[in-house]
Formats: sequence, structure tokens, C-alpha cells
Amino acid sequence: QVQLVESGGGSVQAGGSLRLSCVGSGFMGCNYVLSWYRQAPGKEREFVSGIDKISGNTYYADSVKGRFTVSQDNAKNTAYLQMNDLKPEDTAMYFCKTSSRPDNSRFCRDHTDNRWGQGTQVTVSS
Repeated sequence: QVQLVESGGGSVQAGGSLRLSCVGSGFMGCNYVLSWYRQAPGKEREFVSGIDKISGNTYYADSVKGRFTVSQDNAKNTAYLQMNDLKPEDTAMYFCKTSSRPDNSRFCRDHTDNRWGQGTQVTVSS
């Protein structure tokens, strides 16, 4: 069974830091891009950051560049989002998502494409 589980959210003051984790299961040996998204109340879900499992290439939204760092531990099937210098506008529910790489097997495409975790809440107070 495919599962993504986020953790590490919480409440911090502006300028503080949090590290989110996303642990995946059910798709060991598959390749994918792991992305972080967030959704604030009344707003659409937006892309935050991503990392390619194979190349390690990373991607960031302009709003978090220089403050957030995405990383991974492939041996643990875990991705991290280190968030520094947090701002009130970073307040949101944070989700991780896997997207299949085009060179995946059918099994891996089925098990990694468009998979979402349940989210973890981040609240930043001013």
C-alpha cells in the first residue's frame, strides 16, 4: 500500500525554523520527484519545493528561495524540508507529493504518480 506521511509541523514565531519530513512506503526501488506544496485557508494549493530522487536536482518557489532547503535520504525513503526565517505568510498546511518519472516501470508509475500525504500544519506568528 502506497503511503506518504508528513511530520514536523508546529507553531513558531516569525524568524524561527522547522524541519518537515515526508516518509514514503509502498514504492521502494521506484524513481520519482518529491514535491512539497502548501495550502493556506481560502487559498489554492501552491508549489513550494521539489527534489528529483535520481539527479538530486532541487526546485524552489521564488517565495521560499534562500530560506527553505529540500533534501532526501533515499535509503530511508524520506524527504525533508528545512524551513528557516519563517514568516507569517508561510502559515499553511504542508503536503508532500510524488510524481512518477517518465522512465519508470508500469508498477512504479502506478505507485508513485500523483500520490499525496495527509499534510502537516505550520503556523507562524508575528
